[in-house]
Amino acid sequence: MLRVLVVSNVRLFREGVSSVLERQDGVSVVGTADVPHAQVSTSELQPDVVMFDTTRHESVEHASNLAAGSPNTKVVAFGVAETHDEVLALAAAGTAGYVRDDAEAKDVVRVLARVMRDELMCSPQATASLYHQVALLSQEENGAPSVELLSRRERQIACLIDRGLSNKQIGRELGIEATTVKNHVHHICDKLKVHRRAEAVAQIRSSLRSPAVSFASDSTPPGPRPKSR
Repeated sequence: MLRVLVVSNVRLFREGVSSVLERQDGVSVVGTADVPHAQVSTSELQPDVVMFDTTRHESVEHASNLAAGSPNTKVVAFGVAETHDEVLALAAAGTAGYVRDDAEAKDVVRVLARVMRDELMCSPQATASLYHQVALLSQEENGAPSVELLSRRERQIACLIDRGLSNKQIGRELGIEATTVKNHVHHICDKLKVHRRAEAVAQIRSSLRSPAVSFASDSTPPGPRPKSR
Protein backbone atom coordinates (compact mmCIF):
# COMPACT_ATOMS: atom_id res chain seq x y z
CA MET A 1 0.00 0.00 0.00
CA LEU A 2 1.42 3.37 -1.07
CA ARG A 3 1.25 5.86 1.80
CA VAL A 4 0.58 9.44 0.65
CA LEU A 5 0.55 12.83 2.40
CA VAL A 6 -1.27 15.66 0.59
CA VAL A 7 0.11 19.19 1.06
CA SER A 8 -1.61 22.40 -0.02
CA ASN A 9 -2.42 25.76 1.50
CA VAL A 10 -5.90 25.50 -0.03
CA ARG A 11 -8.12 23.30 2.13
CA LEU A 12 -10.45 22.49 -0.77
CA PHE A 13 -7.47 21.19 -2.78
CA ARG A 14 -6.27 19.05 0.12
CA GLU A 15 -9.68 17.51 0.69
CA GLY A 16 -10.40 17.06 -3.02
CA VAL A 17 -7.11 15.36 -3.86
CA SER A 18 -7.34 13.19 -0.73
CA SER A 19 -10.87 12.12 -1.60
CA VAL A 20 -9.85 11.14 -5.14
CA LEU A 21 -6.78 9.21 -4.00
CA GLU A 22 -8.64 7.33 -1.26
CA ARG A 23 -10.85 5.78 -3.94
CA GLN A 24 -7.86 4.38 -5.83
CA ASP A 25 -6.60 0.84 -5.28
CA GLY A 26 -3.20 0.56 -3.63
CA VAL A 27 -3.18 4.10 -2.22
CA SER A 28 -3.66 5.16 1.40
CA VAL A 29 -3.81 8.85 2.33
CA VAL A 30 -2.10 9.04 5.73
CA GLY A 31 -2.87 12.73 6.24
CA THR A 32 -3.03 16.25 4.88
CA ALA A 33 -1.14 19.43 5.78
CA ASP A 34 -0.73 23.04 4.79
CA VAL A 35 2.68 24.19 3.56
CA PRO A 36 3.96 25.61 6.88
CA HIS A 37 3.32 22.24 8.59
CA ALA A 38 4.47 20.02 5.70
CA GLN A 39 7.90 19.23 7.15
CA VAL A 40 6.54 18.36 10.60
CA SER A 41 3.76 16.18 9.16
CA THR A 42 6.23 14.40 6.88
CA SER A 43 8.55 13.66 9.81
CA GLU A 44 5.70 12.36 11.96
CA LEU A 45 3.80 10.34 9.34
CA GLN A 46 6.76 9.10 7.23
CA PRO A 47 4.76 8.81 3.97
CA ASP A 48 6.19 7.17 0.87
CA VAL A 49 5.11 10.16 -1.22
CA VAL A 50 4.15 13.77 -0.52
CA MET A 51 1.73 15.17 -3.08
CA PHE A 52 2.68 18.87 -3.06
CA ASP A 53 0.48 21.60 -4.53
CA THR A 54 2.72 23.78 -6.72
CA THR A 55 0.04 25.93 -8.32
CA ARG A 56 1.24 29.03 -6.47
CA HIS A 57 4.34 30.93 -7.57
CA GLU A 58 6.34 30.54 -4.35
CA SER A 59 5.41 26.88 -3.78
CA VAL A 60 8.34 25.39 -5.73
CA GLU A 61 10.79 26.81 -3.21
CA HIS A 62 8.82 25.20 -0.37
CA ALA A 63 8.76 21.89 -2.26
CA SER A 64 12.52 22.13 -2.65
CA ASN A 65 13.00 22.65 1.09
CA LEU A 66 10.75 19.68 1.84
CA ALA A 67 12.59 17.42 -0.61
CA ALA A 68 15.96 18.41 0.87
CA GLY A 69 14.75 17.83 4.43
CA SER A 70 13.01 14.50 3.74
CA PRO A 71 15.45 12.29 1.81
CA ASN A 72 13.43 9.12 2.44
CA THR A 73 10.20 10.57 1.03
CA LYS A 74 9.51 11.32 -2.61
CA VAL A 75 7.96 14.72 -3.33
CA VAL A 76 5.56 14.79 -6.28
CA ALA A 77 4.16 18.11 -7.51
CA PHE A 78 0.56 18.40 -8.64
CA GLY A 79 -1.28 21.10 -10.56
CA VAL A 80 1.59 21.41 -13.05
CA ALA A 81 1.04 23.12 -16.41
CA GLU A 82 4.17 21.37 -17.79
CA THR A 83 5.72 24.47 -19.33
CA HIS A 84 9.46 24.49 -20.06
CA ASP A 85 10.32 26.73 -17.10
CA GLU A 86 8.05 24.91 -14.67
CA VAL A 87 9.43 21.46 -15.48
CA LEU A 88 13.02 22.67 -15.10
CA ALA A 89 12.20 24.44 -11.83
CA LEU A 90 10.60 21.30 -10.40
CA ALA A 91 13.56 19.16 -11.47
CA ALA A 92 15.99 21.63 -9.90
CA ALA A 93 13.89 21.62 -6.72
CA GLY A 94 14.51 17.91 -6.26
CA THR A 95 10.98 16.66 -6.85
CA ALA A 96 10.67 13.05 -7.97
CA GLY A 97 7.90 13.69 -10.47
CA TYR A 98 4.80 15.71 -11.20
CA VAL A 99 1.12 15.43 -12.07
CA ARG A 100 -0.28 17.68 -14.79
CA ASP A 101 -3.12 20.05 -13.96
CA ASP A 102 -5.40 18.19 -16.41
CA ALA A 103 -4.62 14.69 -15.12
CA GLU A 104 -7.32 12.15 -14.26
CA ALA A 105 -7.30 10.03 -11.10
CA LYS A 106 -5.91 6.99 -12.93
CA ASP A 107 -3.06 9.15 -14.28
CA VAL A 108 -2.13 10.20 -10.73
CA VAL A 109 -1.86 6.58 -9.62
CA ARG A 110 0.33 5.76 -12.63
CA VAL A 111 2.62 8.70 -11.85
CA LEU A 112 2.97 7.62 -8.22
CA ALA A 113 3.68 4.02 -9.20
CA ARG A 114 6.41 5.11 -11.61
CA VAL A 115 7.91 7.49 -9.07
CA MET A 116 8.28 4.60 -6.63
CA ARG A 117 10.22 2.75 -9.36
CA ASP A 118 12.42 5.83 -9.84
CA GLU A 119 10.83 6.50 -13.23
CA LEU A 120 9.57 9.82 -14.59
CA MET A 121 6.27 10.11 -16.46
CA CYS A 122 6.33 13.19 -18.69
CA SER A 123 5.58 14.36 -22.20
CA PRO A 124 8.11 14.19 -25.06
CA GLN A 125 8.37 18.00 -24.88
CA ALA A 126 9.28 17.90 -21.19
CA THR A 127 11.83 15.17 -21.86
CA ALA A 128 13.42 17.31 -24.56
CA SER A 129 13.57 20.29 -22.19
CA LEU A 130 15.33 18.25 -19.51
CA TYR A 131 17.74 16.75 -22.06
CA HIS A 132 18.56 20.22 -23.40
CA GLN A 133 19.14 21.55 -19.89
CA VAL A 134 21.64 18.77 -19.17
CA ALA A 135 23.54 19.79 -22.30
CA LEU A 136 23.59 23.43 -21.18
CA LEU A 137 24.80 22.50 -17.70
CA SER A 138 27.57 20.45 -19.30
CA GLN A 139 28.64 23.52 -21.29
CA GLU A 140 28.63 25.57 -18.10
CA GLU A 141 30.87 23.04 -16.33
CA ASN A 142 33.30 23.39 -19.23
CA GLY A 143 33.53 27.14 -18.61
CA ALA A 144 30.88 28.38 -21.03
CA PRO A 145 27.80 29.59 -19.12
CA SER A 146 24.85 30.10 -21.45
CA VAL A 147 22.03 32.64 -21.30
CA GLU A 148 19.70 29.75 -22.14
CA LEU A 149 20.13 28.67 -18.53
CA LEU A 150 17.95 31.62 -17.54
CA SER A 151 14.24 31.11 -17.04
CA ARG A 152 11.63 33.32 -18.68
CA ARG A 153 11.17 35.24 -15.42
CA GLU A 154 14.93 35.79 -15.11
CA ARG A 155 15.04 37.19 -18.64
CA GLN A 156 12.16 39.50 -17.79
CA ILE A 157 14.08 40.81 -14.82
CA ALA A 158 17.28 41.18 -16.85
CA CYS A 159 15.33 43.30 -19.34
CA LEU A 160 14.07 45.57 -16.58
CA ILE A 161 17.53 45.84 -15.05
CA ASP A 162 18.77 46.93 -18.46
CA ARG A 163 16.13 49.67 -18.42
CA GLY A 164 17.68 50.95 -15.19
CA LEU A 165 14.96 49.87 -12.77
CA SER A 166 15.72 49.11 -9.12
CA ASN A 167 14.62 45.87 -7.44
CA LYS A 168 11.68 47.70 -5.88
CA GLN A 169 10.61 49.13 -9.24
CA ILE A 170 10.96 45.74 -10.91
CA GLY A 171 8.82 44.22 -8.18
CA ARG A 172 6.06 46.75 -8.84
CA GLU A 173 6.32 46.16 -12.59
CA LEU A 174 5.97 42.38 -12.26
CA GLY A 175 3.71 42.27 -9.21
CA ILE A 176 6.20 40.49 -6.95
CA GLU A 177 8.11 41.38 -3.79
CA ALA A 178 11.44 43.22 -3.98
CA THR A 179 13.04 40.38 -1.99
CA THR A 180 11.87 37.93 -4.65
CA VAL A 181 13.47 40.13 -7.31
CA LYS A 182 16.69 40.17 -5.29
CA ASN A 183 16.68 36.36 -5.21
CA HIS A 184 16.15 36.20 -8.98
CA VAL A 185 19.03 38.64 -9.55
CA HIS A 186 21.25 36.47 -7.35
CA HIS A 187 20.30 33.39 -9.39
CA ILE A 188 20.96 35.22 -12.67
CA CYS A 189 24.44 36.25 -11.53
CA ASP A 190 25.13 32.77 -10.18
CA LYS A 191 24.09 31.06 -13.42
CA LEU A 192 26.16 33.43 -15.55
CA LYS A 193 29.10 33.39 -13.11
CA VAL A 194 29.23 37.16 -12.64
CA HIS A 195 29.11 39.30 -9.50
CA ARG A 196 27.12 42.38 -10.57
CA ARG A 197 23.74 42.79 -12.22
CA ALA A 198 25.20 45.08 -14.88
CA GLU A 199 27.73 42.38 -15.79
CA ALA A 200 24.89 39.87 -16.18
CA VAL A 201 22.97 42.12 -18.57
CA ALA A 202 26.12 42.87 -20.54
CA GLN A 203 26.84 39.17 -20.90
CA ILE A 204 23.30 38.44 -22.04
CA ARG A 205 23.39 41.24 -24.62
CA SER A 206 26.73 40.08 -25.97
CA SER A 207 25.37 36.54 -26.33
CA LEU A 208 22.26 37.42 -28.31
CA ARG A 209 22.28 38.45 -31.94
CA SER A 210 19.30 40.80 -31.55
CA PRO A 211 19.30 41.77 -27.89
CA ALA A 212 16.36 44.14 -27.84
CA VAL A 213 14.14 41.73 -29.78
CA SER A 214 15.18 38.69 -27.74
CA PHE A 215 14.67 40.50 -24.44
CA ALA A 216 11.30 41.89 -25.46
CA SER A 217 10.02 38.51 -26.63
CA ASP A 218 10.39 37.11 -23.12
CA SER A 219 9.37 40.11 -21.09
CA THR A 220 7.42 43.30 -20.85
CA PRO A 221 7.85 45.76 -23.71
CA PRO A 222 10.95 47.89 -23.17
CA GLY A 223 10.20 51.44 -22.12
CA PRO A 224 12.29 54.57 -21.77
CA ARG A 225 15.26 54.43 -19.47
CA PRO A 226 15.01 56.52 -16.30
CA LYS A 227 16.80 59.84 -16.58
CA SER A 228 20.15 60.09 -14.82
CA ARG A 229 20.24 62.38 -11.84
